[in-house]
Amino acid sequence: MDELLRQALTILRGMWKRRWLGIIVAWVVGLASVAAVLAIPDKYEASARIFVDTQSILRPLMSGLVTQPNVDQQVMMLSRTLITRPNVEKLIRMADLDLKIQSKADRDALAEMLMASLKIQNTTRDNIYTITYRDTQPDHAKRVVQSLVSIFVESNLGDARKDSESARKFLDEQIKAYEKKLEEAEARLKEFKLRNMAAQGSEGKDHFARMSEAGTLLEQSRLELREAEQSRDSLKRQLLGGEEPSLLPDASQEAIAGVSIPEIDSRIDTLQRNLDAMLQRFTDKHPDVVSTRRLIKELEDKKREEIAARRKAAASNPTSTTTINPVQQQLKISLSETEARVAALQTRVAEYQARYERMKGQVTLVPQIEAEYAQLNRDYDINKKNYEQLVQRRESASMGSEMDSTAGVDFRLIDPPRVSPKPVAPNRTLLLPLTLLLALGAGVAVTFAASQIRPVFFDSRSLREACGLPLLGTVSLLVDDARKRRERKDLLRFAAACGSLVAVYATGLLALFLLSVRTA
Repeated sequence: MDELLRQALTILRGMWKRRWLGIIVAWVVGLASVAAVLAIPDKYEASARIFVDTQSILRPLMSGLVTQPNVDQQVMMLSRTLITRPNVEKLIRMADLDLKIQSKADRDALAEMLMASLKIQNTTRDNIYTITYRDTQPDHAKRVVQSLVSIFVESNLGDARKDSESARKFLDEQIKAYEKKLEEAEARLKEFKLRNMAAQGSEGKDHFARMSEAGTLLEQSRLELREAEQSRDSLKRQLLGGEEPSLLPDASQEAIAGVSIPEIDSRIDTLQRNLDAMLQRFTDKHPDVVSTRRLIKELEDKKREEIAARRKAAASNPTSTTTINPVQQQLKISLSETEARVAALQTRVAEYQARYERMKGQVTLVPQIEAEYAQLNRDYDINKKNYEQLVQRRESASMGSEMDSTAGVDFRLIDPPRVSPKPVAPNRTLLLPLTLLLALGAGVAVTFAASQIRPVFFDSRSLREACGLPLLGTVSLLVDDARKRRERKDLLRFAAACGSLVAVYATGLLALFLLSVRTA
Protein backbone atom coordinates (compact mmCIF):
# COMPACT_ATOMS: atom_id res chain seq x y z
CA MET A 1 0.00 0.00 0.00
CA ASP A 2 2.83 2.42 0.88
CA GLU A 3 4.51 1.64 -2.44
CA LEU A 4 1.36 2.41 -4.42
CA LEU A 5 0.86 5.64 -2.51
CA ARG A 6 4.44 6.61 -3.19
CA GLN A 7 4.07 5.92 -6.94
CA ALA A 8 0.83 7.90 -7.09
CA LEU A 9 2.50 10.86 -5.39
CA THR A 10 5.37 10.62 -7.85
CA ILE A 11 2.97 10.71 -10.81
CA LEU A 12 1.08 13.68 -9.36
CA ARG A 13 4.33 15.61 -8.76
CA GLY A 14 5.37 14.85 -12.35
CA MET A 15 2.00 16.09 -13.70
CA TRP A 16 2.27 19.21 -11.54
CA LYS A 17 5.64 19.81 -13.12
CA ARG A 18 3.89 19.96 -16.56
CA ARG A 19 0.88 21.97 -15.33
CA TRP A 20 1.31 24.84 -17.75
CA LEU A 21 1.29 22.46 -20.71
CA GLY A 22 -1.98 21.05 -19.43
CA ILE A 23 -3.67 24.44 -18.97
CA ILE A 24 -2.61 25.54 -22.45
CA VAL A 25 -4.05 22.35 -23.96
CA ALA A 26 -7.24 22.83 -21.92
CA TRP A 27 -7.68 26.36 -23.27
CA VAL A 28 -7.03 25.27 -26.85
CA VAL A 29 -9.41 22.27 -26.63
CA GLY A 30 -12.04 24.37 -24.84
CA LEU A 31 -11.98 27.13 -27.45
CA ALA A 32 -12.07 24.61 -30.30
CA SER A 33 -14.97 22.63 -28.81
CA VAL A 34 -16.95 25.80 -28.06
CA ALA A 35 -16.42 26.95 -31.64
CA ALA A 36 -17.58 23.56 -32.89
CA VAL A 37 -20.72 23.68 -30.73
CA LEU A 38 -21.54 27.19 -31.85
CA ALA A 39 -20.99 26.18 -35.48
CA ILE A 40 -23.64 23.47 -35.33
CA PRO A 41 -26.67 24.81 -37.23
CA ASP A 42 -29.95 25.17 -35.42
CA LYS A 43 -32.62 22.59 -36.15
CA TYR A 44 -36.35 23.16 -35.98
CA GLU A 45 -38.80 20.36 -35.27
CA ALA A 46 -42.08 19.91 -37.11
CA SER A 47 -44.66 17.53 -35.72
CA ALA A 48 -48.22 16.32 -36.29
CA ARG A 49 -50.53 13.97 -34.40
CA ILE A 50 -52.99 11.58 -36.06
CA PHE A 51 -55.74 9.57 -34.39
CA VAL A 52 -56.66 6.34 -36.19
CA ASP A 53 -60.22 5.27 -35.35
CA THR A 54 -60.53 1.55 -36.08
CA GLN A 55 -63.83 1.03 -34.23
CA SER A 56 -67.11 0.94 -36.12
CA ILE A 57 -70.60 -0.18 -35.14
CA LEU A 58 -70.85 -2.21 -38.37
CA ARG A 59 -68.00 -4.52 -37.42
CA PRO A 60 -69.73 -6.30 -34.51
CA LEU A 61 -73.00 -6.34 -36.46
CA MET A 62 -71.38 -7.98 -39.51
CA SER A 63 -69.31 -10.41 -37.47
CA GLY A 64 -69.56 -13.89 -38.98
CA LEU A 65 -71.09 -12.59 -42.24
CA VAL A 66 -68.11 -10.89 -43.83
CA THR A 67 -64.36 -11.32 -43.78
CA GLN A 68 -62.97 -8.72 -41.39
CA PRO A 69 -59.21 -8.14 -41.33
CA ASN A 70 -57.38 -7.12 -38.17
CA VAL A 71 -57.45 -3.38 -38.78
CA ASP A 72 -55.42 -2.53 -35.68
CA GLN A 73 -52.62 -4.83 -36.77
CA GLN A 74 -52.72 -3.45 -40.32
CA VAL A 75 -52.41 0.14 -39.12
CA MET A 76 -49.59 -0.80 -36.76
CA MET A 77 -47.68 -2.57 -39.53
CA LEU A 78 -48.31 0.38 -41.81
CA SER A 79 -46.84 2.78 -39.27
CA ARG A 80 -43.77 0.58 -38.88
CA THR A 81 -43.18 0.16 -42.59
CA LEU A 82 -44.14 3.67 -43.66
CA ILE A 83 -40.60 5.01 -43.77
CA THR A 84 -39.37 2.96 -46.70
CA ARG A 85 -37.30 3.96 -49.70
CA PRO A 86 -40.23 4.25 -52.17
CA ASN A 87 -42.27 6.33 -49.70
CA VAL A 88 -39.28 8.57 -48.91
CA GLU A 89 -38.64 9.18 -52.61
CA LYS A 90 -42.32 10.04 -53.04
CA LEU A 91 -42.05 12.37 -50.03
CA ILE A 92 -39.05 14.15 -51.59
CA ARG A 93 -41.09 14.89 -54.68
CA MET A 94 -44.16 15.99 -52.71
CA ALA A 95 -42.17 18.33 -50.42
CA ASP A 96 -40.11 19.81 -53.33
CA LEU A 97 -36.85 18.78 -51.69
CA ASP A 98 -35.36 17.70 -55.01
CA LEU A 99 -35.21 21.16 -56.57
CA LYS A 100 -31.52 21.62 -55.81
CA ILE A 101 -30.46 18.02 -56.31
CA GLN A 102 -28.04 17.61 -59.19
CA SER A 103 -27.05 13.95 -59.10
CA LYS A 104 -28.32 10.55 -58.07
CA ALA A 105 -25.78 10.41 -55.26
CA ASP A 106 -27.23 13.58 -53.74
CA ARG A 107 -30.72 12.13 -54.00
CA ASP A 108 -29.60 8.91 -52.30
CA ALA A 109 -27.88 10.86 -49.54
CA LEU A 110 -31.01 12.96 -48.97
CA ALA A 111 -33.17 9.84 -48.85
CA GLU A 112 -30.88 8.20 -46.31
CA MET A 113 -30.88 11.34 -44.20
CA LEU A 114 -34.68 11.51 -44.23
CA MET A 115 -35.04 7.83 -43.35
CA ALA A 116 -32.75 8.39 -40.36
CA SER A 117 -34.45 11.64 -39.24
CA LEU A 118 -38.15 10.84 -39.67
CA LYS A 119 -39.78 9.35 -36.61
CA ILE A 120 -43.24 7.83 -36.04
CA GLN A 121 -44.25 7.11 -32.47
CA ASN A 122 -47.53 5.67 -31.28
CA THR A 123 -49.36 4.64 -28.15
CA THR A 124 -50.85 1.22 -28.85
CA ARG A 125 -53.80 1.71 -26.53
CA ASP A 126 -55.04 5.01 -27.97
CA ASN A 127 -54.00 4.60 -31.64
CA ILE A 128 -52.48 8.09 -31.63
CA TYR A 129 -49.47 8.48 -33.92
CA THR A 130 -46.96 11.34 -33.72
CA ILE A 131 -44.86 12.20 -36.77
CA THR A 132 -41.77 14.34 -36.17
CA TYR A 133 -38.94 15.65 -38.33
CA ARG A 134 -36.07 18.06 -37.72
CA ASP A 135 -34.49 20.37 -40.28
CA THR A 136 -32.44 23.51 -40.36
CA GLN A 137 -35.19 25.22 -42.37
CA PRO A 138 -38.60 25.39 -40.66
CA ASP A 139 -40.64 25.42 -43.88
CA HIS A 140 -38.84 22.30 -45.13
CA ALA A 141 -39.60 20.48 -41.90
CA LYS A 142 -43.28 21.44 -42.09
CA ARG A 143 -43.62 20.34 -45.71
CA VAL A 144 -41.95 17.03 -44.97
CA VAL A 145 -44.34 16.27 -42.09
CA GLN A 146 -47.38 17.34 -44.15
CA SER A 147 -46.32 15.09 -47.01
CA LEU A 148 -45.71 12.17 -44.69
CA VAL A 149 -49.19 12.58 -43.16
CA SER A 150 -50.71 12.43 -46.65
CA ILE A 151 -48.68 9.33 -47.53
CA PHE A 152 -49.77 7.72 -44.26
CA VAL A 153 -53.46 8.17 -45.03
CA GLU A 154 -53.19 7.32 -48.74
CA SER A 155 -51.08 4.23 -48.10
CA ASN A 156 -53.75 2.72 -45.88
CA LEU A 157 -56.55 3.37 -48.37
CA GLY A 158 -54.48 2.26 -51.33
CA ASP A 159 -53.27 -0.90 -49.62
CA ALA A 160 -56.82 -1.77 -48.55
CA ARG A 161 -58.11 -1.39 -52.12
CA LYS A 162 -55.15 -3.28 -53.52
CA ASP A 163 -55.63 -6.15 -51.05
CA SER A 164 -59.36 -6.33 -51.83
CA GLU A 165 -58.77 -6.37 -55.58
CA SER A 166 -56.04 -8.99 -55.28
CA ALA A 167 -58.22 -11.21 -53.09
CA ARG A 168 -61.18 -10.84 -55.42
CA LYS A 169 -59.07 -11.59 -58.48
CA PHE A 170 -57.61 -14.67 -56.83
CA LEU A 171 -61.07 -15.92 -55.80
CA ASP A 172 -62.44 -15.34 -59.32
CA GLU A 173 -59.60 -17.36 -60.82
CA GLN A 174 -60.11 -20.19 -58.34
CA ILE A 175 -63.88 -20.19 -58.93
CA LYS A 176 -63.38 -20.46 -62.69
CA ALA A 177 -60.95 -23.33 -62.17
CA TYR A 178 -63.40 -25.18 -59.93
CA GLU A 179 -66.25 -24.51 -62.36
CA LYS A 180 -64.23 -26.29 -65.02
CA LYS A 181 -63.48 -29.14 -62.61
CA LEU A 182 -67.19 -29.44 -61.75
CA GLU A 183 -68.15 -29.58 -65.42
CA GLU A 184 -65.60 -32.30 -66.03
CA ALA A 185 -66.78 -34.25 -62.97
CA GLU A 186 -70.42 -33.94 -64.06
CA ALA A 187 -69.51 -35.14 -67.55
CA ARG A 188 -67.72 -38.18 -66.08
CA LEU A 189 -70.71 -38.96 -63.85
CA LYS A 190 -73.10 -38.65 -66.80
CA GLU A 191 -70.97 -40.92 -68.95
CA PHE A 192 -70.69 -43.44 -66.12
CA LYS A 193 -74.45 -43.51 -65.52
CA LEU A 194 -75.17 -43.97 -69.22
CA ARG A 195 -72.60 -46.76 -69.47
CA ASN A 196 -73.81 -48.59 -66.36
CA MET A 197 -77.49 -47.71 -66.37
CA ALA A 198 -78.61 -51.34 -66.02
CA ALA A 199 -76.41 -51.95 -62.98
CA GLN A 200 -77.45 -48.82 -61.12
CA GLY A 201 -79.71 -49.15 -58.13
CA SER A 202 -83.12 -47.56 -57.78
CA GLU A 203 -84.88 -46.25 -54.70
CA GLY A 204 -81.71 -46.60 -52.66
CA LYS A 205 -81.37 -50.37 -53.25
CA ASP A 206 -78.06 -51.95 -54.08
CA HIS A 207 -77.44 -54.74 -56.56
CA PHE A 208 -77.84 -57.63 -54.11
CA ALA A 209 -81.13 -56.24 -52.77
CA ARG A 210 -82.50 -55.94 -56.31
CA MET A 211 -81.22 -59.43 -57.11
CA SER A 212 -82.98 -60.83 -54.03
CA GLU A 213 -86.16 -59.00 -55.02
CA ALA A 214 -85.94 -60.42 -58.55
CA GLY A 215 -85.50 -63.94 -57.11
CA THR A 216 -88.56 -63.45 -54.90
CA LEU A 217 -90.63 -62.29 -57.86
CA LEU A 218 -89.40 -65.25 -59.90
CA GLU A 219 -90.47 -67.76 -57.23
CA GLN A 220 -93.84 -66.05 -56.84
CA SER A 221 -94.40 -66.13 -60.62
CA ARG A 222 -93.48 -69.83 -60.75
CA LEU A 223 -95.97 -70.55 -57.98
CA GLU A 224 -98.71 -68.65 -59.79
CA LEU A 225 -97.79 -70.50 -63.01
CA ARG A 226 -98.13 -73.88 -61.30
CA GLU A 227 -101.50 -72.85 -59.86
CA ALA A 228 -102.74 -71.73 -63.29
CA GLU A 229 -101.49 -74.97 -64.88
CA GLN A 230 -103.30 -77.05 -62.23
CA SER A 231 -106.51 -75.06 -62.84
CA ARG A 232 -106.14 -75.55 -66.62
CA ASP A 233 -105.59 -79.29 -66.25
CA SER A 234 -108.65 -79.57 -64.01
CA LEU A 235 -110.83 -77.78 -66.56
CA LYS A 236 -109.53 -80.02 -69.32
CA ARG A 237 -110.37 -83.12 -67.31
CA GLN A 238 -113.92 -81.88 -66.78
CA LEU A 239 -114.37 -81.22 -70.53
CA LEU A 240 -112.56 -84.29 -71.88
CA GLY A 241 -112.97 -86.76 -69.02
CA GLY A 242 -116.24 -88.34 -70.37
CA GLU A 243 -118.61 -86.62 -67.94
CA GLU A 244 -122.09 -86.15 -69.32
CA PRO A 245 -123.29 -82.60 -69.22
CA SER A 246 -126.35 -82.21 -67.13
CA LEU A 247 -129.55 -80.57 -68.37
CA LEU A 248 -130.73 -77.34 -67.06
CA PRO A 249 -132.39 -77.77 -63.68
CA ASP A 250 -135.81 -76.55 -62.79
CA ALA A 251 -136.34 -72.87 -62.56
CA SER A 252 -136.54 -72.81 -58.77
CA GLN A 253 -134.58 -70.45 -56.58
CA GLU A 254 -131.88 -73.10 -55.93
CA ALA A 255 -131.70 -73.93 -59.62
CA ILE A 256 -131.24 -70.28 -60.53
CA ALA A 257 -128.43 -69.97 -58.06
CA GLY A 258 -126.64 -72.94 -59.62
CA VAL A 259 -126.83 -71.66 -63.20
CA SER A 260 -124.62 -68.87 -64.46
CA ILE A 261 -125.59 -66.31 -67.08
CA PRO A 262 -122.58 -63.96 -67.14
CA GLU A 263 -124.20 -60.81 -68.52
CA ILE A 264 -127.06 -60.96 -65.99
CA ASP A 265 -124.98 -62.23 -63.06
CA SER A 266 -122.44 -59.36 -63.36
CA ARG A 267 -125.23 -56.79 -63.17
CA ILE A 268 -126.83 -58.54 -60.20
CA ASP A 269 -123.44 -58.64 -58.40
CA THR A 270 -122.88 -54.95 -59.01
CA LEU A 271 -126.32 -53.98 -57.74
CA GLN A 272 -125.92 -56.27 -54.72
CA ARG A 273 -122.65 -54.56 -53.75
CA ASN A 274 -124.25 -51.15 -54.14
CA LEU A 275 -127.15 -52.31 -51.98
CA ASP A 276 -124.80 -53.50 -49.25
CA ALA A 277 -123.05 -50.12 -49.28
CA MET A 278 -126.34 -48.22 -49.08
CA LEU A 279 -127.66 -50.37 -46.22
CA GLN A 280 -124.66 -49.27 -44.16
CA ARG A 281 -125.86 -45.67 -44.46
CA PHE A 282 -129.61 -45.82 -45.05
CA THR A 283 -132.61 -47.77 -43.78
CA ASP A 284 -134.64 -50.36 -45.72
CA LYS A 285 -137.25 -47.75 -46.59
CA HIS A 286 -134.85 -45.38 -48.26
CA PRO A 287 -135.85 -44.71 -51.92
CA ASP A 288 -132.46 -45.77 -53.27
CA VAL A 289 -132.56 -49.01 -51.32
CA VAL A 290 -136.10 -49.78 -52.50
CA SER A 291 -135.19 -48.96 -56.11
CA THR A 292 -132.04 -51.13 -56.03
CA ARG A 293 -133.93 -54.09 -54.60
CA ARG A 294 -136.57 -53.72 -57.32
CA LEU A 295 -133.88 -53.78 -60.02
CA ILE A 296 -132.30 -56.88 -58.48
CA LYS A 297 -135.70 -58.64 -58.43
CA GLU A 298 -136.32 -57.71 -62.06
CA LEU A 299 -132.92 -59.10 -63.09
CA GLU A 300 -133.57 -62.32 -61.19
CA ASP A 301 -136.93 -62.65 -62.91
CA LYS A 302 -135.27 -62.07 -66.26
CA LYS A 303 -132.67 -64.70 -65.47
CA ARG A 304 -135.40 -67.15 -64.48
CA GLU A 305 -137.18 -66.50 -67.77
CA GLU A 306 -133.95 -67.02 -69.69
CA ILE A 307 -133.31 -70.31 -67.95
CA ALA A 308 -136.89 -71.44 -68.64
CA ALA A 309 -136.53 -70.52 -72.33
CA ARG A 310 -133.32 -72.51 -72.63
CA ARG A 311 -134.93 -75.49 -70.86
CA LYS A 312 -137.81 -75.50 -73.32
CA ALA A 313 -135.37 -75.33 -76.25
CA ALA A 314 -133.37 -78.22 -74.82
CA ALA A 315 -136.54 -80.29 -74.33
CA SER A 316 -137.76 -79.76 -77.95
CA ASN A 317 -134.28 -80.66 -79.42
CA PRO A 318 -132.53 -83.28 -77.24
CA THR A 319 -129.49 -83.63 -79.59
CA SER A 320 -128.35 -80.04 -79.07
CA THR A 321 -128.34 -80.12 -75.28
CA THR A 322 -124.62 -80.69 -75.15
CA THR A 323 -123.70 -77.80 -77.37
CA ILE A 324 -125.94 -75.32 -75.75
CA ASN A 325 -125.43 -76.53 -72.19
CA PRO A 326 -124.46 -73.31 -70.29
CA VAL A 327 -122.31 -75.24 -67.80
CA GLN A 328 -120.19 -76.63 -70.61
CA GLN A 329 -119.98 -73.22 -72.23
CA GLN A 330 -118.87 -71.69 -68.91
CA LEU A 331 -116.17 -74.40 -68.59
CA LYS A 332 -114.85 -73.65 -72.07
CA ILE A 333 -114.72 -69.92 -71.29
CA SER A 334 -112.87 -70.57 -68.03
CA LEU A 335 -110.48 -72.92 -69.87
CA SER A 336 -109.68 -70.21 -72.43
CA GLU A 337 -109.07 -67.65 -69.71
CA THR A 338 -106.86 -70.11 -67.84
CA GLU A 339 -104.84 -70.86 -71.00
CA ALA A 340 -104.28 -67.14 -71.54
CA ARG A 341 -103.21 -66.69 -67.90
CA VAL A 342 -100.80 -69.65 -68.19
CA ALA A 343 -99.22 -68.13 -71.30
CA ALA A 344 -98.87 -64.73 -69.56
CA LEU A 345 -97.32 -66.32 -66.47
CA GLN A 346 -94.87 -68.30 -68.62
CA THR A 347 -93.74 -65.07 -70.25
CA ARG A 348 -93.40 -63.42 -66.83
CA VAL A 349 -91.40 -66.35 -65.47
CA ALA A 350 -89.07 -66.27 -68.49
CA GLU A 351 -88.50 -62.54 -68.05
CA TYR A 352 -87.79 -62.81 -64.33
CA GLN A 353 -85.51 -65.77 -64.98
CA ALA A 354 -83.51 -63.83 -67.58
CA ARG A 355 -83.34 -60.79 -65.29
CA TYR A 356 -82.16 -62.92 -62.37
CA GLU A 357 -79.50 -64.65 -64.48
CA ARG A 358 -78.28 -61.28 -65.81
CA MET A 359 -77.98 -59.89 -62.28
CA LYS A 360 -76.22 -63.05 -61.16
CA GLY A 361 -73.70 -62.63 -63.97
CA GLN A 362 -73.03 -59.03 -62.94
CA VAL A 363 -72.18 -59.89 -59.33
CA THR A 364 -68.42 -59.85 -60.00
CA LEU A 365 -68.61 -56.44 -61.73
CA VAL A 366 -70.77 -54.72 -59.14
CA PRO A 367 -68.03 -53.97 -56.55
CA GLN A 368 -65.84 -52.42 -59.24
CA ILE A 369 -68.73 -50.34 -60.59
CA GLU A 370 -69.72 -49.21 -57.10
CA ALA A 371 -66.12 -48.29 -56.24
CA GLU A 372 -65.77 -46.27 -59.44
CA TYR A 373 -69.11 -44.57 -58.79
CA ALA A 374 -68.11 -43.76 -55.21
CA GLN A 375 -64.80 -42.27 -56.43
CA LEU A 376 -66.59 -40.14 -59.02
CA ASN A 377 -69.09 -38.98 -56.40
CA ARG A 378 -66.31 -38.20 -53.94
CA ASP A 379 -64.39 -36.12 -56.47
CA TYR A 380 -67.57 -34.32 -57.46
CA ASP A 381 -68.56 -33.63 -53.85
CA ILE A 382 -65.09 -32.28 -52.99
CA ASN A 383 -65.05 -29.97 -56.01
CA LYS A 384 -68.61 -28.85 -55.32
CA LYS A 385 -67.84 -28.15 -51.66
CA ASN A 386 -64.72 -26.14 -52.53
CA TYR A 387 -66.63 -24.27 -55.22
CA GLU A 388 -69.46 -23.35 -52.85
CA GLN A 389 -66.99 -22.24 -50.18
CA LEU A 390 -65.08 -20.08 -52.68
CA VAL A 391 -68.30 -18.45 -53.89
CA GLN A 392 -69.33 -17.81 -50.29
CA ARG A 393 -65.93 -16.34 -49.46
CA ARG A 394 -66.05 -14.11 -52.55
CA GLU A 395 -69.42 -12.75 -51.49
CA SER A 396 -68.11 -12.29 -47.96
CA ALA A 397 -65.03 -10.47 -49.28
CA SER A 398 -67.22 -8.24 -51.45
CA MET A 399 -69.39 -7.37 -48.49
CA GLY A 400 -66.28 -6.73 -46.40
CA SER A 401 -64.87 -4.43 -49.07
CA GLU A 402 -68.14 -2.53 -49.23
CA MET A 403 -68.19 -2.31 -45.44
CA ASP A 404 -64.61 -0.98 -45.37
CA SER A 405 -65.48 1.67 -47.94
CA THR A 406 -68.57 2.64 -45.93
CA ALA A 407 -67.19 2.35 -42.40
CA GLY A 408 -63.46 1.83 -42.76
CA VAL A 409 -60.56 3.29 -40.85
CA ASP A 410 -61.06 6.94 -39.95
CA PHE A 411 -57.92 9.13 -39.86
CA ARG A 412 -58.34 12.25 -37.76
CA LEU A 413 -55.66 14.93 -37.73
CA ILE A 414 -55.58 15.99 -34.08
CA ASP A 415 -52.67 18.40 -34.37
CA PRO A 416 -51.88 19.71 -37.85
CA PRO A 417 -48.22 20.01 -38.88
CA ARG A 418 -46.56 22.87 -37.04
CA VAL A 419 -42.97 23.99 -36.42
CA SER A 420 -41.48 24.88 -33.06
CA PRO A 421 -40.83 28.65 -32.84
CA LYS A 422 -37.30 28.15 -31.49
CA PRO A 423 -34.64 25.59 -32.33
CA VAL A 424 -34.83 22.28 -30.55
CA ALA A 425 -31.28 21.24 -31.41
CA PRO A 426 -28.47 21.43 -30.62
CA ASN A 427 -28.86 21.72 -26.85
CA ARG A 428 -25.97 24.12 -26.27
CA THR A 429 -26.85 24.50 -22.60
CA LEU A 430 -25.92 20.86 -22.17
CA LEU A 431 -23.06 20.76 -24.69
CA LEU A 432 -21.06 23.68 -23.30
CA PRO A 433 -20.52 22.13 -19.85
CA LEU A 434 -19.50 18.96 -21.60
CA THR A 435 -16.91 20.89 -23.62
CA LEU A 436 -15.52 22.26 -20.32
CA LEU A 437 -15.17 18.76 -18.99
CA LEU A 438 -13.59 17.75 -22.30
CA ALA A 439 -11.07 20.60 -22.07
CA LEU A 440 -10.12 19.79 -18.48
CA GLY A 441 -9.85 16.12 -19.30
CA ALA A 442 -7.62 16.89 -22.29
CA GLY A 443 -5.32 19.03 -20.13
CA VAL A 444 -5.01 16.32 -17.47
CA ALA A 445 -4.38 13.66 -20.09
CA VAL A 446 -1.65 15.71 -21.76
CA THR A 447 0.15 16.39 -18.45
CA PHE A 448 -0.03 12.72 -17.55
CA ALA A 449 1.35 11.68 -20.93
CA ALA A 450 4.16 14.23 -20.69
CA SER A 451 5.10 13.03 -17.18
CA GLN A 452 5.31 9.48 -18.44
CA ILE A 453 7.28 10.32 -21.59
CA ARG A 454 9.86 12.49 -19.76
CA PRO A 455 9.75 11.41 -16.12
CA VAL A 456 11.31 13.43 -13.29
CA PHE A 457 12.83 11.80 -10.18
CA PHE A 458 12.05 13.49 -6.89
CA ASP A 459 13.97 11.10 -4.52
CA SER A 460 17.06 8.91 -4.54
CA ARG A 461 15.13 5.71 -4.24
CA SER A 462 13.23 6.25 -7.49
CA LEU A 463 16.44 7.14 -9.33
CA ARG A 464 18.25 4.05 -7.99
CA GLU A 465 15.36 1.77 -8.95
CA ALA A 466 15.07 3.28 -12.43
CA CYS A 467 18.83 3.21 -13.21
CA GLY A 468 19.85 0.05 -11.35
CA LEU A 469 23.15 1.69 -10.34
CA PRO A 470 24.55 2.44 -6.88
CA LEU A 471 23.79 5.97 -5.68
CA LEU A 472 26.70 7.67 -3.85
CA GLY A 473 24.72 10.58 -2.41
CA THR A 474 22.22 13.42 -2.95
CA VAL A 475 22.53 17.21 -3.06
CA SER A 476 19.67 19.16 -1.50
CA LEU A 477 18.38 22.50 -2.84
CA LEU A 478 18.02 25.29 -0.36
CA VAL A 479 15.01 27.44 -1.27
CA ASP A 480 15.49 31.13 -0.51
CA ASP A 481 12.79 33.78 -0.14
CA ALA A 482 13.06 35.00 -3.72
CA ARG A 483 12.44 31.53 -5.06
CA LYS A 484 9.49 31.09 -2.72
CA ARG A 485 8.00 34.37 -4.02
CA ARG A 486 8.44 33.22 -7.63
CA GLU A 487 6.77 29.91 -6.89
CA ARG A 488 3.90 31.71 -5.14
CA LYS A 489 3.39 34.02 -8.11
CA ASP A 490 3.52 31.08 -10.49
CA LEU A 491 0.86 29.29 -8.48
CA LEU A 492 -1.34 32.39 -8.55
CA ARG A 493 -0.95 32.70 -12.30
CA PHE A 494 -1.89 29.02 -12.72
CA ALA A 495 -4.94 29.43 -10.51
CA ALA A 496 -5.92 32.53 -12.47
CA ALA A 497 -5.59 30.64 -15.74
CA CYS A 498 -7.81 27.83 -14.47
CA GLY A 499 -10.33 30.21 -12.92
CA SER A 500 -10.50 32.31 -16.07
CA LEU A 501 -11.26 29.16 -18.08
CA VAL A 502 -14.14 28.28 -15.79
CA ALA A 503 -15.31 31.90 -15.66
CA VAL A 504 -15.39 32.17 -19.41
CA TYR A 505 -17.55 29.02 -19.60
CA ALA A 506 -19.84 30.30 -16.87
CA THR A 507 -20.25 33.65 -18.65
CA GLY A 508 -21.07 31.90 -21.91
CA LEU A 509 -23.65 29.68 -20.24
CA LEU A 510 -25.27 32.69 -18.56
CA ALA A 511 -25.41 34.60 -21.83
CA LEU A 512 -26.87 31.56 -23.60
CA PHE A 513 -29.50 31.15 -20.89
CA LEU A 514 -30.52 34.80 -21.03
CA LEU A 515 -30.74 34.64 -24.82
CA SER A 516 -32.96 31.56 -24.71
CA VAL A 517 -35.24 33.17 -22.12
CA ARG A 518 -35.58 36.32 -24.24
CA THR A 519 -36.43 34.38 -27.42
CA ALA A 520 -38.94 32.26 -25.54
